Amino acid sequence: MTLHDLENKWIQEFPQPLIIAGPCSAESEAQMLDTAKRIKESAPEVSVFRAGIWKPRTKPNGFEGVGIIGLNWLKKVKEEYGFQTATEVANAHHVDAALKADVDILWVGARSTTNPFTVQEIAEALKGTDKTVLVKNPVNPDLALWIGALERLLAQGITNLGAIHRGFSTYQKTKYRNSPNWQIALDFKNQFPNIPLIVDPSHICGNRQGLSAIAQEALNLGYSGAIIETHCNPDEAWSDAAQQITPEVLGNLIQNLQVRHSDFSGFDEEIVMHRTLISDLDFQLIQILAERMKVSEKIGSLKKANNIAIFQPDRWKVITEYAAQKADETGMSREFIERVFKSIHEESVEVQNRI
Repeated sequence: MTLHDLENKWIQEFPQPLIIAGPCSAESEAQMLDTAKRIKESAPEVSVFRAGIWKPRTKPNGFEGVGIIGLNWLKKVKEEYGFQTATEVANAHHVDAALKADVDILWVGARSTTNPFTVQEIAEALKGTDKTVLVKNPVNPDLALWIGALERLLAQGITNLGAIHRGFSTYQKTKYRNSPNWQIALDFKNQFPNIPLIVDPSHICGNRQGLSAIAQEALNLGYSGAIIETHCNPDEAWSDAAQQITPEVLGNLIQNLQVRHSDFSGFDEEIVMHRTLISDLDFQLIQILAERMKVSEKIGSLKKANNIAIFQPDRWKVITEYAAQKADETGMSREFIERVFKSIHEESVEVQNRI
């Protein structure tokens, strides 16, 4: 069996879209039950209650989760409020403890996905389970690692699989904690339309302001749901306080989400017309870029003949300033225009290097 063969009927057990919510970290029984109670009251659309039991942190000496005791609190949430439960596992010990506590959904975190040895350990510990296992994209933008993690789980007979898009780390400072890099997630979705893809706006945004926009954009793209960090007192949370919201805010966010239909009937001709126009414009873009690279080749030849360094920092500064100006003039995102120009400039440097 391959990933393409999976039917993933587990997602059909939940209302659509699937909403998973709960605190970043389990902190106390009272915190868990209060959060669950208020989610039940304010956001009845939530099907699964999540909480981090073990919290891998970037640096040591920080709060790294309450450990196994938190699983008892998850069980109590399930018993009292009827939620299915979910938590992250990062090694075989975590898997064993979570399975014994009858956690319904386990996920492999972004740091774990980057390490095939870790994923293999988790997969072998899960062998034979019928639990649902979700895999977050790796922290670095590597589609092969993401797919490879799912393949390792499938090789151990785990067939209730899904994926979580939580964004990708970048050294550049942007408005996001983790850049969405939608194209990578869409490449995954195009290759495996049968595998449910869920967005994690909390980790993409890193704050409360952009959660709704990211969740809606994901639904616009046909995602199956969202996992949103929700806390009874976000400002006092022991981890990732800035990106957590109250159950009441969550309820309002969900109410304002719009699920898009995938059926184009009734206006398919108009869609086809616009897509044809986009294809034509894309072709023109490629032709213009090809002409631009020919000019870059000529510049590279002149630099080589006159023993001039290929990369000119002043030129890059001019390009970024021009990109920002054009973004403002056209109403497009500065970040988008800068990414486009950066890619073009990097390719131009490569073209000149090959001369």
